[in-house]
Amino acid sequence: MTWPPAVKGARAAAVFLTRLPLGGFPYRKEDWQWASAHFPLVGAGIGVLLASVWWCSRGAGALSQAALCVIAALFITGAFHEDGLADTADALGGDVPRERVFVILKDSRVGSFGAAALCMALVLRVSLLAQLSAIAPLALVVSQCVARLPPVWLMRALPYVSDPALARNKNVARAGTPQTWVASGWVVLLVAVLVSVGALRPVDALALALAAGIAALACGYRFYKRVGGITGDFLGATEQVSECCLLLALAIARAG
Repeated sequence: MTWPPAVKGARAAAVFLTRLPLGGFPYRKEDWQWASAHFPLVGAGIGVLLASVWWCSRGAGALSQAALCVIAALFITGAFHEDGLADTADALGGDVPRERVFVILKDSRVGSFGAAALCMALVLRVSLLAQLSAIAPLALVVSQCVARLPPVWLMRALPYVSDPALARNKNVARAGTPQTWVASGWVVLLVAVLVSVGALRPVDALALALAAGIAALACGYRFYKRVGGITGDFLGATEQVSECCLLLALAIARAG
C-alpha cells in the first residue's frame, strides 16, 4: 500500500530524527518534505521511551534516573541535536566573519565554546529532570514534543543559508505552511489533552508556550542577525535550547 506523503512523512520524520531501525525505504521526496510536520509527534514518542526509562530505573534516585534518561535520549537520537548545539556554539561563540561561521560549522572538531555549551546543556537537563522528579515522566513527554516545534517555525520563517548539499537531507530543510500548521497542531493536541485530564495545569501550559516562543524568537533573532538565516546545525541547537527552556519553565511553574 502506498501511503500519501502527509502520512508517510511521520515515519520519515522518525527515521530522520532517531537511530531506531524503522525501515520504510524508499522514501519519496514528498515524504521527506512532510517529515517536519511530524517532528513534535516523533518527539512525543521519544518522550514516552524516556519516561519508560525513568519508570524502569525507579529506586535508583532522581538524579540517577535523570542521568539515565538523558543518556537514553543520546542513544535514541544519535546525539543529533547535541551535535548541532556544539557546532553552533563554536561557530557563533566567537567574533568571526560571516564566511568563517560556515567553515566552523563544517569542522567536525569541537572547540571550547561547543564543549562548554554541550556540557552545560546536559547538566541543566539532568538537574531539571531531577528537580521535576514528581512529574518527570510527564515532563519528558511534553518537553521532547514541544522542543521540536520551534525548529519547524524557524524553517518556515527564515531562509536556509548554508549549502543544501551539505544537509543530512536537503528535502527536510524547509517547512511550508501546511507542515507548520500540522506540527503546531500536534503540540496543541498533546497539551490540550494533558490539561483536560488534569495532568498539566493551565499555568503549566502557559509557561510552556512562553518558553517555546522565547526560545524560537531568541534563536531566530541571533541566527538572522549573524548570518541571515538558518542551517541544519542551528535547528539542532534550537531544539536543545528549547528543551532546556521548557524544563526550566515547568520547574519554575511547579515551584510557584
